[in-house]
Amino acid sequence: MPTTFEHEGRLGERALKAVVFSADEIAARVRAVAAEITEAYGPTEDLLVLGLLKGSFIFLADLVRHIHLPLQVDFIVAASYGNQRVSSGAVELLYDPGAAVKDRAVLLVEDIVDSGTTLERLIPLLEERGPKSLDVCALLHKRLTKLNREPRWVGFDAPPAFLVGYGLDYSEHYRHLPYIGSL
Repeated sequence: MPTTFEHEGRLGERALKAVVFSADEIAARVRAVAAEITEAYGPTEDLLVLGLLKGSFIFLADLVRHIHLPLQVDFIVAASYGNQRVSSGAVELLYDPGAAVKDRAVLLVEDIVDSGTTLERLIPLLEERGPKSLDVCALLHKRLTKLNREPRWVGFDAPPAFLVGYGLDYSEHYRHLPYIGSL
C-alpha cells in the first residue's frame, strides 16, 4: 500500500502520514453495511438513496451495488469546506435532488461526519419535504459532536485526522485513492 501520492501539478508530492483504512477493509465494511440496509428495508419499500456529493460518490456507488433491493439514486450537493481543512460552519446548498422525497424511504449517504454542520442543515430541509422515513448512512464518523440525529449506519469510527481517499478530498485532490489515508 503506497504511503505517498505523487501528483504532477500545483500540489507537487505530498506525503500521506498513514493509511487509515485499506481498500480491503473498506470493501468488507461496505458489504456489511449494505447487508444491514437490505435487511432494514423491505423489498416493497420505495427507497431513495440520496448521495451527498462530492465526497460520497465512490462509497455510494459501491454501497448501492450491494443493496439487494429496488432503489432509486439521486444526489444533493452541499459545501462547507471550500479549499480548507476545517469546515467553515456555513453550509451552502449547490444542487437540490430532482427525485421526489415525499412519502418515500430516504437514505442520505454521507462520506464523513466531522462537525455535523452539513447533516444538521440538510436533515430538517429533507424532513420538510415529507419523507416516509429518513435515515443517514455515513462511511466515517469522527464522533466530535452529538447530532440531533445520529447516522443509523456508520462504516468506521474515524480518527481526528484530516482524511483523504475513497471520495474524500483535499482541495479536490486525492478522491481517487482506493484507500483512506491521513494528511
